Amino acid sequence: MDGKEKEHRFIQLISQWLVSLPFDLKVLHEIADNEDLDRNARELMIGAIIYTISPNDLVADRHDSFVSYCDDCIIVRIAASQALERGGEDAEHIKNRFPEFFSELDQGLELCQEVMGDLYTWLQSKIPGLSKQAYKGKDVASYLDEVEAGEMLYEDELAFLTEYPVEEDTLGDKFKRVSTILDVIRRRKAEEARRG
Repeated sequence: MDGKEKEHRFIQLISQWLVSLPFDLKVLHEIADNEDLDRNARELMIGAIIYTISPNDLVADRHDSFVSYCDDCIIVRIAASQALERGGEDAEHIKNRFPEFFSELDQGLELCQEVMGDLYTWLQSKIPGLSKQAYKGKDVASYLDEVEAGEMLYEDELAFLTEYPVEEDTLGDKFKRVSTILDVIRRRKAEEARRG
């Protein structure tokens, strides 16, 4: 596959992931609620949810209706892939329960890696920190262990989903070039490097 074809497939893939992000967060929530999964995998899912719904994520350009959510889509999938790797015996059950999410996950992430290069590696390096985040004064583990905290996170997730501005019918007109998202992520990476 040549470069142009890869870029076209990447745009289609990210467009699909942007449209499905609300559903994907529900999948992550279901995974996090599965007490048969490895605790670290469950915390990683909560961390990915927090990362996505937080207004202070890596690409915090929320005034743009879709660009700021592209990194979320990729982070969610990298985290889910890693959670399955460490998920224990129930990981295969999770994979089979959500085939629309997991069936082409590895191929999609591989395409992202090929097109994004070092930017993909940079996003991937953020995954270990997801479980170490604090959100509204609580650590990630609190959202699994405390019923009230878990309910608060779920409510915040619902609020995010209600306000999520990406719609399939308008996305095609705005997202035609790979540089649309790569430039924003590249700027954010450079900002982070400057801050040291």
